[in-house]
Amino acid sequence: MAILERSDRGAVARLTLNHPEKLNALSDAMLAALQAEFDSLATDESIRVVIIAGTGKAFCAGHDLKEMTQGRQAEDGGRTYFADLFARCAKVMTAIRTLPQPVIAQPHGIATAAGCQLVASCDMAVAAEGTRFGVNGVNIGLFCSTPMVALSRNIPRKQAFEMLTTGDFIDTARALELGLINRTVPHEQLEAETDALADKVAAKLGAAVRIGKRAFYDQIEMPLDQAYAYTGEVMVENMLYRDTAEGIAAFLEKRAPEWDQD
Repeated sequence: MAILERSDRGAVARLTLNHPEKLNALSDAMLAALQAEFDSLATDESIRVVIIAGTGKAFCAGHDLKEMTQGRQAEDGGRTYFADLFARCAKVMTAIRTLPQPVIAQPHGIATAAGCQLVASCDMAVAAEGTRFGVNGVNIGLFCSTPMVALSRNIPRKQAFEMLTTGDFIDTARALELGLINRTVPHEQLEAETDALADKVAAKLGAAVRIGKRAFYDQIEMPLDQAYAYTGEVMVENMLYRDTAEGIAAFLEKRAPEWDQD
Protein backbone atom coordinates (compact mmCIF):
# COMPACT_ATOMS: atom_id res chain seq x y z
CA MET A 1 0.00 0.00 0.00
CA ALA A 2 1.13 3.54 -0.74
CA ILE A 3 2.49 5.59 2.15
CA LEU A 4 0.32 8.46 0.93
CA GLU A 5 -2.99 7.75 -0.75
CA ARG A 6 -4.84 10.18 -2.99
CA SER A 7 -8.52 9.93 -3.84
CA ASP A 8 -10.38 12.54 -5.88
CA ARG A 9 -14.09 13.22 -5.47
CA GLY A 10 -15.19 15.77 -8.02
CA ALA A 11 -13.15 18.91 -7.43
CA VAL A 12 -11.88 17.73 -4.02
CA ALA A 13 -8.63 15.79 -3.60
CA ARG A 14 -8.08 13.86 -0.38
CA LEU A 15 -4.49 13.02 0.62
CA THR A 16 -4.35 10.38 3.36
CA LEU A 17 -1.18 9.77 5.36
CA ASN A 18 -1.04 5.99 5.35
CA HIS A 19 1.66 4.68 7.65
CA PRO A 20 -0.31 3.98 10.85
CA GLU A 21 2.41 1.74 12.30
CA LYS A 22 4.59 4.87 12.53
CA LEU A 23 1.68 7.12 13.54
CA ASN A 24 1.96 8.66 10.06
CA ALA A 25 5.33 10.21 10.90
CA LEU A 26 6.82 12.68 8.43
CA SER A 27 9.55 10.30 7.37
CA ASP A 28 11.76 10.90 4.35
CA ALA A 29 9.35 8.83 2.26
CA MET A 30 6.27 10.64 3.56
CA LEU A 31 7.78 14.07 2.91
CA ALA A 32 8.75 13.02 -0.61
CA ALA A 33 5.26 11.69 -1.30
CA LEU A 34 3.61 14.88 -0.01
CA GLN A 35 5.91 17.06 -2.07
CA ALA A 36 5.19 15.06 -5.21
CA GLU A 37 1.43 15.41 -4.71
CA PHE A 38 1.68 19.14 -3.99
CA ASP A 39 3.78 19.64 -7.13
CA SER A 40 1.08 17.85 -9.12
CA LEU A 41 -1.82 19.71 -7.50
CA ALA A 42 -0.19 23.09 -8.08
CA THR A 43 -1.03 22.87 -11.79
CA ASP A 44 -4.24 20.85 -11.55
CA GLU A 45 -7.09 23.28 -12.23
CA SER A 46 -9.68 20.51 -11.95
CA ILE A 47 -9.06 20.33 -8.19
CA ARG A 48 -10.42 23.24 -6.14
CA VAL A 49 -9.93 21.97 -2.56
CA VAL A 50 -7.41 19.62 -0.91
CA ILE A 51 -7.97 17.63 2.30
CA ILE A 52 -5.12 16.11 4.35
CA ALA A 53 -6.16 13.23 6.62
CA GLY A 54 -4.49 10.26 8.31
CA THR A 55 -5.16 6.57 8.89
CA GLY A 56 -4.95 4.68 12.15
CA LYS A 57 -5.12 6.11 15.64
CA ALA A 58 -3.18 9.32 14.97
CA PHE A 59 -3.14 12.07 12.39
CA CYS A 60 0.62 12.62 12.50
CA ALA A 61 3.24 12.24 15.24
CA GLY A 62 5.84 14.51 13.64
CA HIS A 63 9.26 13.52 12.36
CA ASP A 64 10.45 9.92 12.41
CA LEU A 65 12.81 9.89 15.39
CA LYS A 66 14.32 6.52 14.42
CA GLU A 67 15.30 7.90 11.02
CA MET A 68 16.73 11.00 12.67
CA THR A 69 18.76 8.84 15.06
CA GLN A 70 20.15 6.86 12.12
CA GLY A 71 21.19 10.15 10.55
CA ARG A 72 23.60 10.68 13.44
CA GLN A 73 25.75 7.82 12.15
CA ALA A 74 27.26 10.03 9.44
CA GLU A 75 30.78 11.38 9.87
CA ASP A 76 29.47 14.86 10.60
CA GLY A 77 27.17 13.57 13.32
CA GLY A 78 24.14 14.10 11.13
CA ARG A 79 24.51 17.84 10.49
CA THR A 80 24.11 17.53 6.71
CA TYR A 81 21.20 15.11 6.97
CA PHE A 82 19.37 17.20 9.57
CA ALA A 83 19.82 20.40 7.57
CA ASP A 84 18.43 18.68 4.49
CA LEU A 85 15.56 17.10 6.45
CA PHE A 86 14.34 20.37 7.92
CA ALA A 87 14.74 22.13 4.57
CA ARG A 88 12.61 19.45 2.87
CA CYS A 89 10.00 19.68 5.59
CA ALA A 90 9.89 23.47 5.31
CA LYS A 91 9.43 23.13 1.56
CA VAL A 92 6.44 20.82 2.08
CA MET A 93 4.85 23.18 4.62
CA THR A 94 5.44 26.18 2.39
CA ALA A 95 3.94 24.32 -0.57
CA ILE A 96 0.63 24.14 1.32
CA ARG A 97 0.54 27.91 1.57
CA THR A 98 1.49 28.44 -2.06
CA LEU A 99 -0.93 25.86 -3.46
CA PRO A 100 -3.69 27.66 -5.36
CA GLN A 101 -6.30 25.46 -3.69
CA PRO A 102 -7.43 25.87 -0.07
CA VAL A 103 -6.09 23.00 2.05
CA ILE A 104 -8.11 21.55 4.95
CA ALA A 105 -6.46 19.45 7.66
CA GLN A 106 -8.55 16.64 9.16
CA PRO A 107 -6.69 15.75 12.39
CA HIS A 108 -7.68 13.04 14.84
CA GLY A 109 -5.97 11.29 17.73
CA ILE A 110 -2.78 13.30 18.05
CA ALA A 111 -1.01 15.95 15.99
CA THR A 112 2.38 16.48 17.58
CA ALA A 113 5.54 18.42 16.73
CA ALA A 114 5.79 18.52 12.92
CA GLY A 115 2.32 16.93 12.86
CA CYS A 116 0.98 19.98 14.68
CA GLN A 117 3.01 22.08 12.24
CA LEU A 118 1.17 20.34 9.40
CA VAL A 119 -2.21 21.30 10.87
CA ALA A 120 -1.07 24.87 11.46
CA SER A 121 0.24 25.11 7.90
CA CYS A 122 -3.12 24.23 6.38
CA ASP A 123 -5.62 26.96 5.56
CA MET A 124 -8.38 25.39 7.66
CA ALA A 125 -8.79 22.44 10.00
CA VAL A 126 -11.68 20.24 11.15
CA ALA A 127 -10.71 18.07 14.11
CA ALA A 128 -12.22 15.03 15.77
CA GLU A 129 -13.26 15.55 19.37
CA GLY A 130 -10.53 14.30 21.66
CA THR A 131 -7.66 15.18 19.33
CA ARG A 132 -4.57 16.43 21.19
CA PHE A 133 -2.17 18.96 19.74
CA GLY A 134 1.36 19.61 20.95
CA VAL A 135 4.79 20.90 20.02
CA ASN A 136 6.38 18.67 22.58
CA GLY A 137 9.91 18.25 21.30
CA VAL A 138 11.21 20.15 24.32
CA ASN A 139 10.31 17.08 26.41
CA ILE A 140 13.12 15.14 24.70
CA GLY A 141 15.51 18.09 24.53
CA LEU A 142 14.64 19.21 20.98
CA PHE A 143 12.87 22.58 20.85
CA CYS A 144 10.25 22.59 18.07
CA SER A 145 11.78 25.57 16.29
CA THR A 146 10.49 24.79 12.79
CA PRO A 147 6.97 23.82 13.93
CA MET A 148 7.04 27.10 15.84
CA VAL A 149 6.97 29.04 12.56
CA ALA A 150 3.54 27.79 11.56
CA LEU A 151 2.16 27.61 15.11
CA SER A 152 3.12 31.19 15.99
CA ARG A 153 1.37 32.39 12.84
CA ASN A 154 -1.84 30.61 13.90
CA ILE A 155 -2.30 31.31 17.60
CA PRO A 156 -1.41 34.15 20.02
CA ARG A 157 2.30 34.31 20.75
CA LYS A 158 2.16 33.83 24.54
CA GLN A 159 0.06 30.69 24.16
CA ALA A 160 2.37 29.40 21.43
CA PHE A 161 5.41 30.07 23.60
CA GLU A 162 3.83 28.23 26.53
CA MET A 163 3.14 25.18 24.37
CA LEU A 164 6.69 25.25 23.01
CA THR A 165 8.43 25.60 26.36
CA THR A 166 6.26 23.26 28.45
CA GLY A 167 5.62 20.55 25.89
CA ASP A 168 2.05 20.40 27.16
CA PHE A 169 -0.75 19.23 24.89
CA ILE A 170 -3.96 21.13 24.26
CA ASP A 171 -7.32 19.55 23.54
CA THR A 172 -9.76 20.39 20.76
CA ALA A 173 -11.69 22.88 22.88
CA ARG A 174 -8.52 24.86 23.56
CA ALA A 175 -7.32 24.50 19.97
CA LEU A 176 -10.65 25.90 18.79
CA GLU A 177 -10.45 28.75 21.29
CA LEU A 178 -6.94 29.68 20.16
CA GLY A 179 -7.75 29.43 16.44
CA LEU A 180 -5.61 26.43 15.55
CA ILE A 181 -8.70 24.65 14.19
CA ASN A 182 -11.98 25.85 12.69
CA ARG A 183 -14.32 23.34 14.28
CA THR A 184 -14.49 20.05 16.13
CA VAL A 185 -16.95 17.20 15.67
CA PRO A 186 -17.42 13.65 16.97
CA HIS A 187 -14.96 11.27 15.32
CA GLU A 188 -17.70 9.42 13.45
CA GLN A 189 -18.74 12.69 11.78
CA LEU A 190 -15.20 13.87 10.99
CA GLU A 191 -14.94 12.86 7.35
CA ALA A 192 -18.49 13.98 6.52
CA GLU A 193 -17.98 17.37 8.18
CA THR A 194 -14.66 17.91 6.42
CA ASP A 195 -16.19 16.89 3.10
CA ALA A 196 -19.08 19.32 3.66
CA LEU A 197 -16.68 22.21 4.22
CA ALA A 198 -14.61 21.18 1.20
CA ASP A 199 -17.70 20.93 -0.99
CA LYS A 200 -18.91 24.36 0.08
CA VAL A 201 -15.57 25.94 -0.88
CA ALA A 202 -15.27 23.87 -4.08
CA ALA A 203 -18.66 25.18 -5.23
CA LYS A 204 -17.31 28.73 -5.38
CA LEU A 205 -15.63 30.14 -8.47
CA GLY A 206 -12.24 28.44 -8.44
CA ALA A 207 -10.43 31.32 -10.12
CA ALA A 208 -11.72 33.74 -7.47
CA VAL A 209 -10.68 31.48 -4.59
CA ARG A 210 -7.23 30.96 -6.10
CA ILE A 211 -6.55 34.68 -6.47
CA GLY A 212 -8.05 35.26 -3.02
CA LYS A 213 -5.87 32.70 -1.26
CA ARG A 214 -2.71 34.20 -2.71
CA ALA A 215 -3.81 37.70 -1.77
CA PHE A 216 -4.80 36.62 1.75
CA TYR A 217 -1.28 35.50 2.62
CA ASP A 218 0.48 38.28 0.72
CA GLN A 219 -1.48 41.14 2.29
CA ILE A 220 -1.30 39.86 5.85
CA GLU A 221 2.42 40.60 5.97
CA MET A 222 2.09 44.11 4.50
CA PRO A 223 1.58 47.48 6.22
CA LEU A 224 -2.07 48.61 6.14
CA ASP A 225 -1.78 51.13 3.31
CA GLN A 226 0.24 48.75 1.15
CA ALA A 227 -2.20 45.92 1.85
CA TYR A 228 -5.16 48.02 0.68
CA ALA A 229 -3.32 49.15 -2.45
CA TYR A 230 -2.35 45.57 -3.30
CA THR A 231 -5.75 44.02 -2.64
CA GLY A 232 -7.41 46.80 -4.61
CA GLU A 233 -5.37 45.70 -7.62
CA VAL A 234 -6.33 42.09 -6.94
CA MET A 235 -10.03 42.98 -6.88
CA VAL A 236 -9.71 44.88 -10.16
CA GLU A 237 -8.16 41.77 -11.73
CA ASN A 238 -10.90 39.59 -10.22
CA MET A 239 -13.67 41.92 -11.43
CA LEU A 240 -12.45 41.53 -15.00
CA TYR A 241 -12.97 37.75 -14.98
CA ARG A 242 -15.77 36.68 -17.30
CA ASP A 243 -17.11 34.30 -14.65
CA THR A 244 -17.20 37.07 -12.06
CA ALA A 245 -19.34 39.16 -14.38
CA GLU A 246 -21.60 36.11 -14.78
CA GLY A 247 -21.74 35.63 -11.00
CA ILE A 248 -22.82 39.23 -10.43
CA ALA A 249 -25.40 39.03 -13.22
CA ALA A 250 -26.78 35.80 -11.79
CA PHE A 251 -27.10 37.37 -8.33
CA LEU A 252 -28.96 40.39 -9.72
CA GLU A 253 -31.20 38.14 -11.79
CA LYS A 254 -31.81 35.78 -8.83
CA ARG A 255 -30.53 32.65 -10.57
CA ALA A 256 -27.63 30.22 -10.21
CA PRO A 257 -24.41 31.32 -11.97
CA GLU A 258 -23.22 29.38 -14.99
CA TRP A 259 -19.49 29.25 -14.34
CA ASP A 260 -16.83 27.58 -16.47
CA GLN A 261 -14.94 25.73 -13.75
CA ASP A 262 -12.82 23.63 -16.11
